Amino acid sequence: MKMPSTAALEKIYGESRESLKRYESLAKNYKELFHSEQMEFFTAPGRTEIVGNHTDHNGGKILAASISMDTIGAAYPNGTDVITIISEGYKGRVIINLRELEKVPKNKGTLSLVAGMITAAKQSGFQVAGFNAYVSTQVIAAAGVSSSASFEMLICSMINYFFNDGKMRCIDYARIGQYAENHFWDKASGLMDQMACAAGGTILLDFSKGDDELCQQVDFSFSQIGYDLVIVNTGKGHADLSEEYSSVPLEMKQAAAAMGKKLLCESDMEMLLKNLSKIDNDRAILRAMHFYEENKRVDKAYEATKSNDAAALLNAISESGKSSWEWLQNCYSLQNFREQKITLTLALTKLFLEKTGRGVCLSLIHI
Repeated sequence: MKMPSTAALEKIYGESRESLKRYESLAKNYKELFHSEQMEFFTAPGRTEIVGNHTDHNGGKILAASISMDTIGAAYPNGTDVITIISEGYKGRVIINLRELEKVPKNKGTLSLVAGMITAAKQSGFQVAGFNAYVSTQVIAAAGVSSSASFEMLICSMINYFFNDGKMRCIDYARIGQYAENHFWDKASGLMDQMACAAGGTILLDFSKGDDELCQQVDFSFSQIGYDLVIVNTGKGHADLSEEYSSVPLEMKQAAAAMGKKLLCESDMEMLLKNLSKIDNDRAILRAMHFYEENKRVDKAYEATKSNDAAALLNAISESGKSSWEWLQNCYSLQNFREQKITLTLALTKLFLEKTGRGVCLSLIHI
């Protein structure tokens, strides 16, 4: 066991004192629970979507970034066919026998998610063997900063390091996580969450392109334009809204199908407007309209990051938030329309920002 160096911690977190305490606690718990001092350390960040809400699953564009809150883990191969994962703050252990993978039930939380990842990794030709892991996270669960994707990318990094000699790429990590959510969690997610957590930093994603051109690193942080990203706890996440979450990509694809296309990226606003009579779902039309305009906003936001144009970037972010609320309609559930903690918090934040005269609302938490 070798603790992360001060230089490494400073590079990742901007400080080394508090972060070292986290890793020391991680090592202590791993040693006590698995009775071994052999361990390696791993980290995977949460993410923020700057502009590009719900476009990835239809071949759209997104400007995203990792955040300083991360999921960390201590792990080591155990020489068996059993994977054991203990997550700090959660009851019980996730235990999976690789010889009985097909027996793991679906839609049973972390157990199913890990089983789905292992299944996807094996189907992709990667090796997986037994290991022990102790995991701790600062990524807020069900808060729109991708706690699940952060966890998935952490496990992928362990599998890659221990059993695949670093051959797995970011896109491999992302597709493994996506497969697990799509097939073992009934969540029709795209690749944005996983790619942002796997790649790190600020990235421009274009899901209409192939794997080699999908992700582009962007030299940008909010500190460059004199702003900070502040997460406001609304008291409501999307962990219990898988059905409504999945309706977003499905309705967009319904609109695309009415135009004779598979994905919205194969069409444009003009084509949509010519085919309105073929689409009997008004919300699907509005969501398709959001897709086209959101892609334009991503282009504007990207150009703004290159010139550190704060006004242009904040305007794109603000317009994205409005469109997510009004056209995409993913800030509250129609199943329980009286509960609107997200929209209420957005409204209160807007009032606050009007008093301060600086900043915009970036709707991170949504269904």
